Amino acid sequence: MRVGVHINRFDHGGGGPALGAELAAAGAAAEAAGVSWLSVMDHYFQMEFNGGAEAPMLEAYTTLGYLAAHTSTVRLGALVTGVTYRHPGLLTKIATSLDVLSGGRATLGIGAAWYDREHSGLGVPFPPLKERFERLEETLRICLQMWDPESNGPFEGEYYRLAETLCVPAPVSSPHPEIMIGGGGEKKTLRLVARYGDACNLFATSPEEVKHKLDVLRGHCASEDRDYDEIRKTVTYTGEPANEGDLDAFTRDITGYTDLGIDTVILGPRVGEPAAWIERFVAPAVQRLAGLD
Repeated sequence: MRVGVHINRFDHGGGGPALGAELAAAGAAAEAAGVSWLSVMDHYFQMEFNGGAEAPMLEAYTTLGYLAAHTSTVRLGALVTGVTYRHPGLLTKIATSLDVLSGGRATLGIGAAWYDREHSGLGVPFPPLKERFERLEETLRICLQMWDPESNGPFEGEYYRLAETLCVPAPVSSPHPEIMIGGGGEKKTLRLVARYGDACNLFATSPEEVKHKLDVLRGHCASEDRDYDEIRKTVTYTGEPANEGDLDAFTRDITGYTDLGIDTVILGPRVGEPAAWIERFVAPAVQRLAGLD
């Protein structure tokens, strides 16, 4: 079982001027620790549980581009891109650029979006939930068409119409950047994972709940004639042992997931200076999880 790190706070003691150096240090610490995944949130306003909209928040893909320049091995992605924030043709181009400039290390993490305050605050349309899922599926189709060098041409959907689907240069990843669909909705989200996803991301609520979600995914895969084992399974862990640095309690929490086929446990600490936390807690956690069977 591998370990990922999800950077979700930017309230560094040195303020905005210190963030660049801190992110570079976090990237270096993550790679030294053997971390396989490094992500940021795709939000324009900070979450209420992390200090609220007035707390610092960086734009996701600008931040990922910066991390790409300061890392060389770790996989990079947003956890997860809100489908409403960017036109899908532009999003595909942005994700492709990240993949090219990182040498094939980009994952397109994507979901239906939910944070209505930042939409209304910055004037971004926020359609009803049903429409957001319909837009998500069209976006996934557009991504795959743009990443297929033989499929340049128009795209005609209910919400999006593209006259061309050119994407040059093509992604470095083959056949295309990994698509990770985030969320555990059993009727819509997990069906989209089965139909389009290369990876899924669930919350590590409990081994029993995650097992149930994976069983639902397996059922959708059967309906879609998709090989369940092709899909990389990840969970995001936000438990207090990680924030408090309690490695033994963290290991006990994670042990229940070892038989579920989870590839990566993504740790999301609520710390504004993650580099030191990665060195102190994540590095030994990587070794602990590598030894679980």
